[in-house]
Amino acid sequence: MGPATAQIALAPCRFWGSWMHNERIAVDCWYGSSAQRRVLLGFAPADLLRAISFADVLDEDTRRGYQRRFNIHHSLDFRRYIQKPNSATIPLTFNLRPRDDGAWRVVELDDRRARLEIARDAPLVLAQVDCQHRLGHLSDVKLELPFMCFVGLTEREEMEVFNVINSKARGLSTSLLDFHDAQLVQDLGRDRPELFVALHLNNDARSPWHRQLDLGGNSGMSRRASLRTMQKAIKRFLSHSRILTSHSVEEASRVVLEFWAAVATAMPTEWGNPRKHVLNKGIGVYALMDIAADIYREAGATLSCDRHHFAAALADFCADFDWSTTGPLKGLGGEGGVKTAVERIREVRRKARFKVIANG
Repeated sequence: MGPATAQIALAPCRFWGSWMHNERIAVDCWYGSSAQRRVLLGFAPADLLRAISFADVLDEDTRRGYQRRFNIHHSLDFRRYIQKPNSATIPLTFNLRPRDDGAWRVVELDDRRARLEIARDAPLVLAQVDCQHRLGHLSDVKLELPFMCFVGLTEREEMEVFNVINSKARGLSTSLLDFHDAQLVQDLGRDRPELFVALHLNNDARSPWHRQLDLGGNSGMSRRASLRTMQKAIKRFLSHSRILTSHSVEEASRVVLEFWAAVATAMPTEWGNPRKHVLNKGIGVYALMDIAADIYREAGATLSCDRHHFAAALADFCADFDWSTTGPLKGLGGEGGVKTAVERIREVRRKARFKVIANG
């Protein structure tokens, strides 16, 4: 069940009896501030905090949520650690999202003391801002843990806090942070044009990349490449082609989509078997975006450079290049690897063009 429908199940856990107050779960806290935000600080058993909270994981298909996908191994590692002697953890971070159904309330007892009260039959009310892996496997652990809880942040504000806390977190998907930026930036096309174009590729049903980019959340579909990989490759295209000096970001998005449609058309076998070919792997995506910039500039940097033009240009040489994972791009990585890959593809392309000229 999702956070909107799951109910708090109190009956099986006798330990919680001391946390009940007038048929409501009651947790005594301290009121204070985290810089400019009002927060509650307190302590509660891990199983209680686990049972009244939820992680709002990004569902890539519906675009709801914002958290990274759940990592079972990470969570189990914390479960093992926290039960060892002398273990400790920094406060778990939650948010009480605004509601109008009376599911929760904060009773201020004096200037500093407060009581968080949650209705017995309420949906899960604590959004896990920074603790989903720590709490994930503690449903039967009664250790007391510290927590900090924001009061009344909207989902957007909550996402902003998550980004600040986790922007440098080890293991956090950079694609997920990019997706957050797309939701938070006021003018994405102006501020992050490469991200605007990458998301257009992923969202447009006409694109061969439609719903094929990994955004860092949960999805029922397999993915070909990450959002971060694609946007970095597109940034190279925008820089090398200089398309934004004379055309809008929407027009640039169309040109990039037309190029990838041409790739899928000109190399159907390689596109249809991504595991054995490099077209969808980092080195291939970067290199092909550089080749797209070459073809665009050769065409006079005009918007007439459509999928038919790109497909014709690709067809002239793509059959002469080994795009398999065991071919000339095998083992290449990093900036140096991309440079080498582009040079190798350009050399094959030059030879194919000379061959055409020589044959008249």
